[in-house]
Formats: sequence, structure tokens, C-alpha cells
Amino acid sequence: MRVGTLDEAVSDAVRGNSTLMFAEAHESGDAVGRLLDANGAAIARIAGRLQSLRPVLAVTCGRGSSGHAGTFAKYLFESLAGVPTASAALSMASLYRTTPVSSASLCLAISQSGRSPDLLATVEAQRSAGAYVVALVNQPGSPLADIADETLTLEAGIEQSVAATKSFITSLAAVAAIVAAWTEDADLADGVRQLPTLLHRAFELDWSPALPLLADASNLFVIGRGYGLGIAREMALKLQETAAIHAEAFSSAEVKHGPMALVQDGFPVFAFAGSGLSGDDVRETAALFAARGAAVQLADVDGNGTLPAIRAHPAIEPILAIQAFYRLANQAALARGLDPDNPPFLAKVTKTR
Repeated sequence: MRVGTLDEAVSDAVRGNSTLMFAEAHESGDAVGRLLDANGAAIARIAGRLQSLRPVLAVTCGRGSSGHAGTFAKYLFESLAGVPTASAALSMASLYRTTPVSSASLCLAISQSGRSPDLLATVEAQRSAGAYVVALVNQPGSPLADIADETLTLEAGIEQSVAATKSFITSLAAVAAIVAAWTEDADLADGVRQLPTLLHRAFELDWSPALPLLADASNLFVIGRGYGLGIAREMALKLQETAAIHAEAFSSAEVKHGPMALVQDGFPVFAFAGSGLSGDDVRETAALFAARGAAVQLADVDGNGTLPAIRAHPAIEPILAIQAFYRLANQAALARGLDPDNPPFLAKVTKTR
């Protein structure tokens, strides 16, 4: 981007509310409300089955944004239900034709379309091996819904923008709702019930102070940890596909094992710090990078960052942060002269095998 046009482009992008990405992200609170209204009975059935099954292992299946929702599920399953959780390598079923050995396990499959061949092959293999399959899918009647033991429809409605927003947020909300019911966690359940209202608040947060950094960036780190790692990966993906920024996501712990050598004076770093010890570690890492001269933008629920964030249940805070970020990502794409609804070389449904 030419330096002489940067301020003007940023100013125009802040008002960028005419895209499909903006409209669809704005609807996330209503979509989560529909999700909870439509799936109460199914969530209760899933919780009851998991309480009796007592799974010794959970496996998540998904790619792209759905894979990042799987990362979120991993941290909730392990921290709140005590169930070790792994992400399935989808090519094992679709390319290598291997058969998993599964005992008393949960398979959580997440997909906007429910049609990717490698996802379907993996879920079929998990189910054949004895796993209890729960699908989170936005399109009712999809092939994935047909092979699952239980399906939650995400109720996000049609997403026309290639960049998934409300379907990702409803996926996170569905995971949180399942875990709250499964573990009988009243505080998390209350946080889930508040999500529709809180998401509307989150979308109005002003993250535009980060826009000049994104508008002219070539390379960028996104930092999170724990419950926030999945959304850090989602943030990096959205900057790649909508704003054409080479963004990479790291845990605030893992970034210290080599990648931090790249963080020199002026290097852009975007970070999210939620509640608890994981948030403290992100804050410490952000301060370390800032001391080295990095251009750090920190969204902090403690209110000590450069960007505002909403304090809630620790597992709910990342969902609110990604909602605020989607508005910023839309602005960043526009500031860089790009169309966030139609990134080059991408399609809404990616049929990998």
C-alpha cells in the first residue's frame, strides 16, 4: 500500500459496513440465540450420553475455521471434562485408508457444509471403530448429519461471504453448551446463556486503533493461549484469506521456542489475553515483545491493553474477542483495497480428500 494513501484508506475502511462479511458477523448474536433455542433437547441428550459413556478419549475432526473450533473444544474437554483430546489427521482415512482403534471415545465433527470427502471418510472410520459421533453442522440434511449419532444444527443461516464468521462463532457456542451440560457447570451454562447479548456488545467494541498496523503489514504474529489459542489461529487465518497478510498464530508458550527470534523492532504482533494464568502468560509475552520494539496490539480483558475486551466466563471471553476481531478483519481487507467477501482462489466449500 502506498504510504500517501494509508490514512485515507484506513478512514474509509472504518466505515466499511456494506460487506457480506460485516453483515454476517453482525448477526452472530442472533445466530447463537437460534442455536440454543433449536438444540436444547439435543444438547441434553448428548450430555446424558457422555455422562454414561465416560469417554477416555475425544477426537475432533475439521479443517480451517472448523479445525480451530476443534482446538477450542480440546481445551474445554481437557480442562473441564478431563478427557484427553486429539485432532484427527483426516488424510489417514481418505488417503492412507487406515482404520482407527477406538474404545469408549467421542468423535466431534465440525463443518459448515458437512460435505468434505476427507471429513466424511474420517467420521465414518471413527464410527465404525465404535466412537460416539457428534456433528456440528450448519447445513441440515448434509451427508455429515446423516452419519452422525447426534447432530447440532448451527442455525447460522446462509453465509454468502467466503470468510466464515457466524458459523464459526456458533460452533464455539455449541461446544461450550455441550461442555456446560456434560459437566453440569452452572457458571459456564450461565455464560452460554448470556452469549447472544454479549456478542452484540462485542461487535460494537472499537478495535480500529489496530487498523493502521494491519493496513500496511506484510508479516504478523497472532498470540493466544489456552482457551484463546483456537481464536488466535482463526484470527491468523482470516488475515491471510481476507487481507492477504502473512499471519501466523502461536501459543504464547510455543512462540518462545524459536519463532520469537523473528520479532524485531517494528514487527507486528497481535495478542488476546483472557482471564487466568493463560491470560497472564500472554500479557507477559506481549510485554516482552514490546520491550524489544515490536508493534504490539493487545486485546486484554483486564483493560490494560491497547484494545478493549469483555470479561466473562474464561471460556466465553475468546468467543467475544473473535466477534470484535471479525469487524476489524473486514476493515483491514477494505483498507488494503481487497474484497473480504471474495478472496482470490478460494471457494465456500473446500472438498479436500
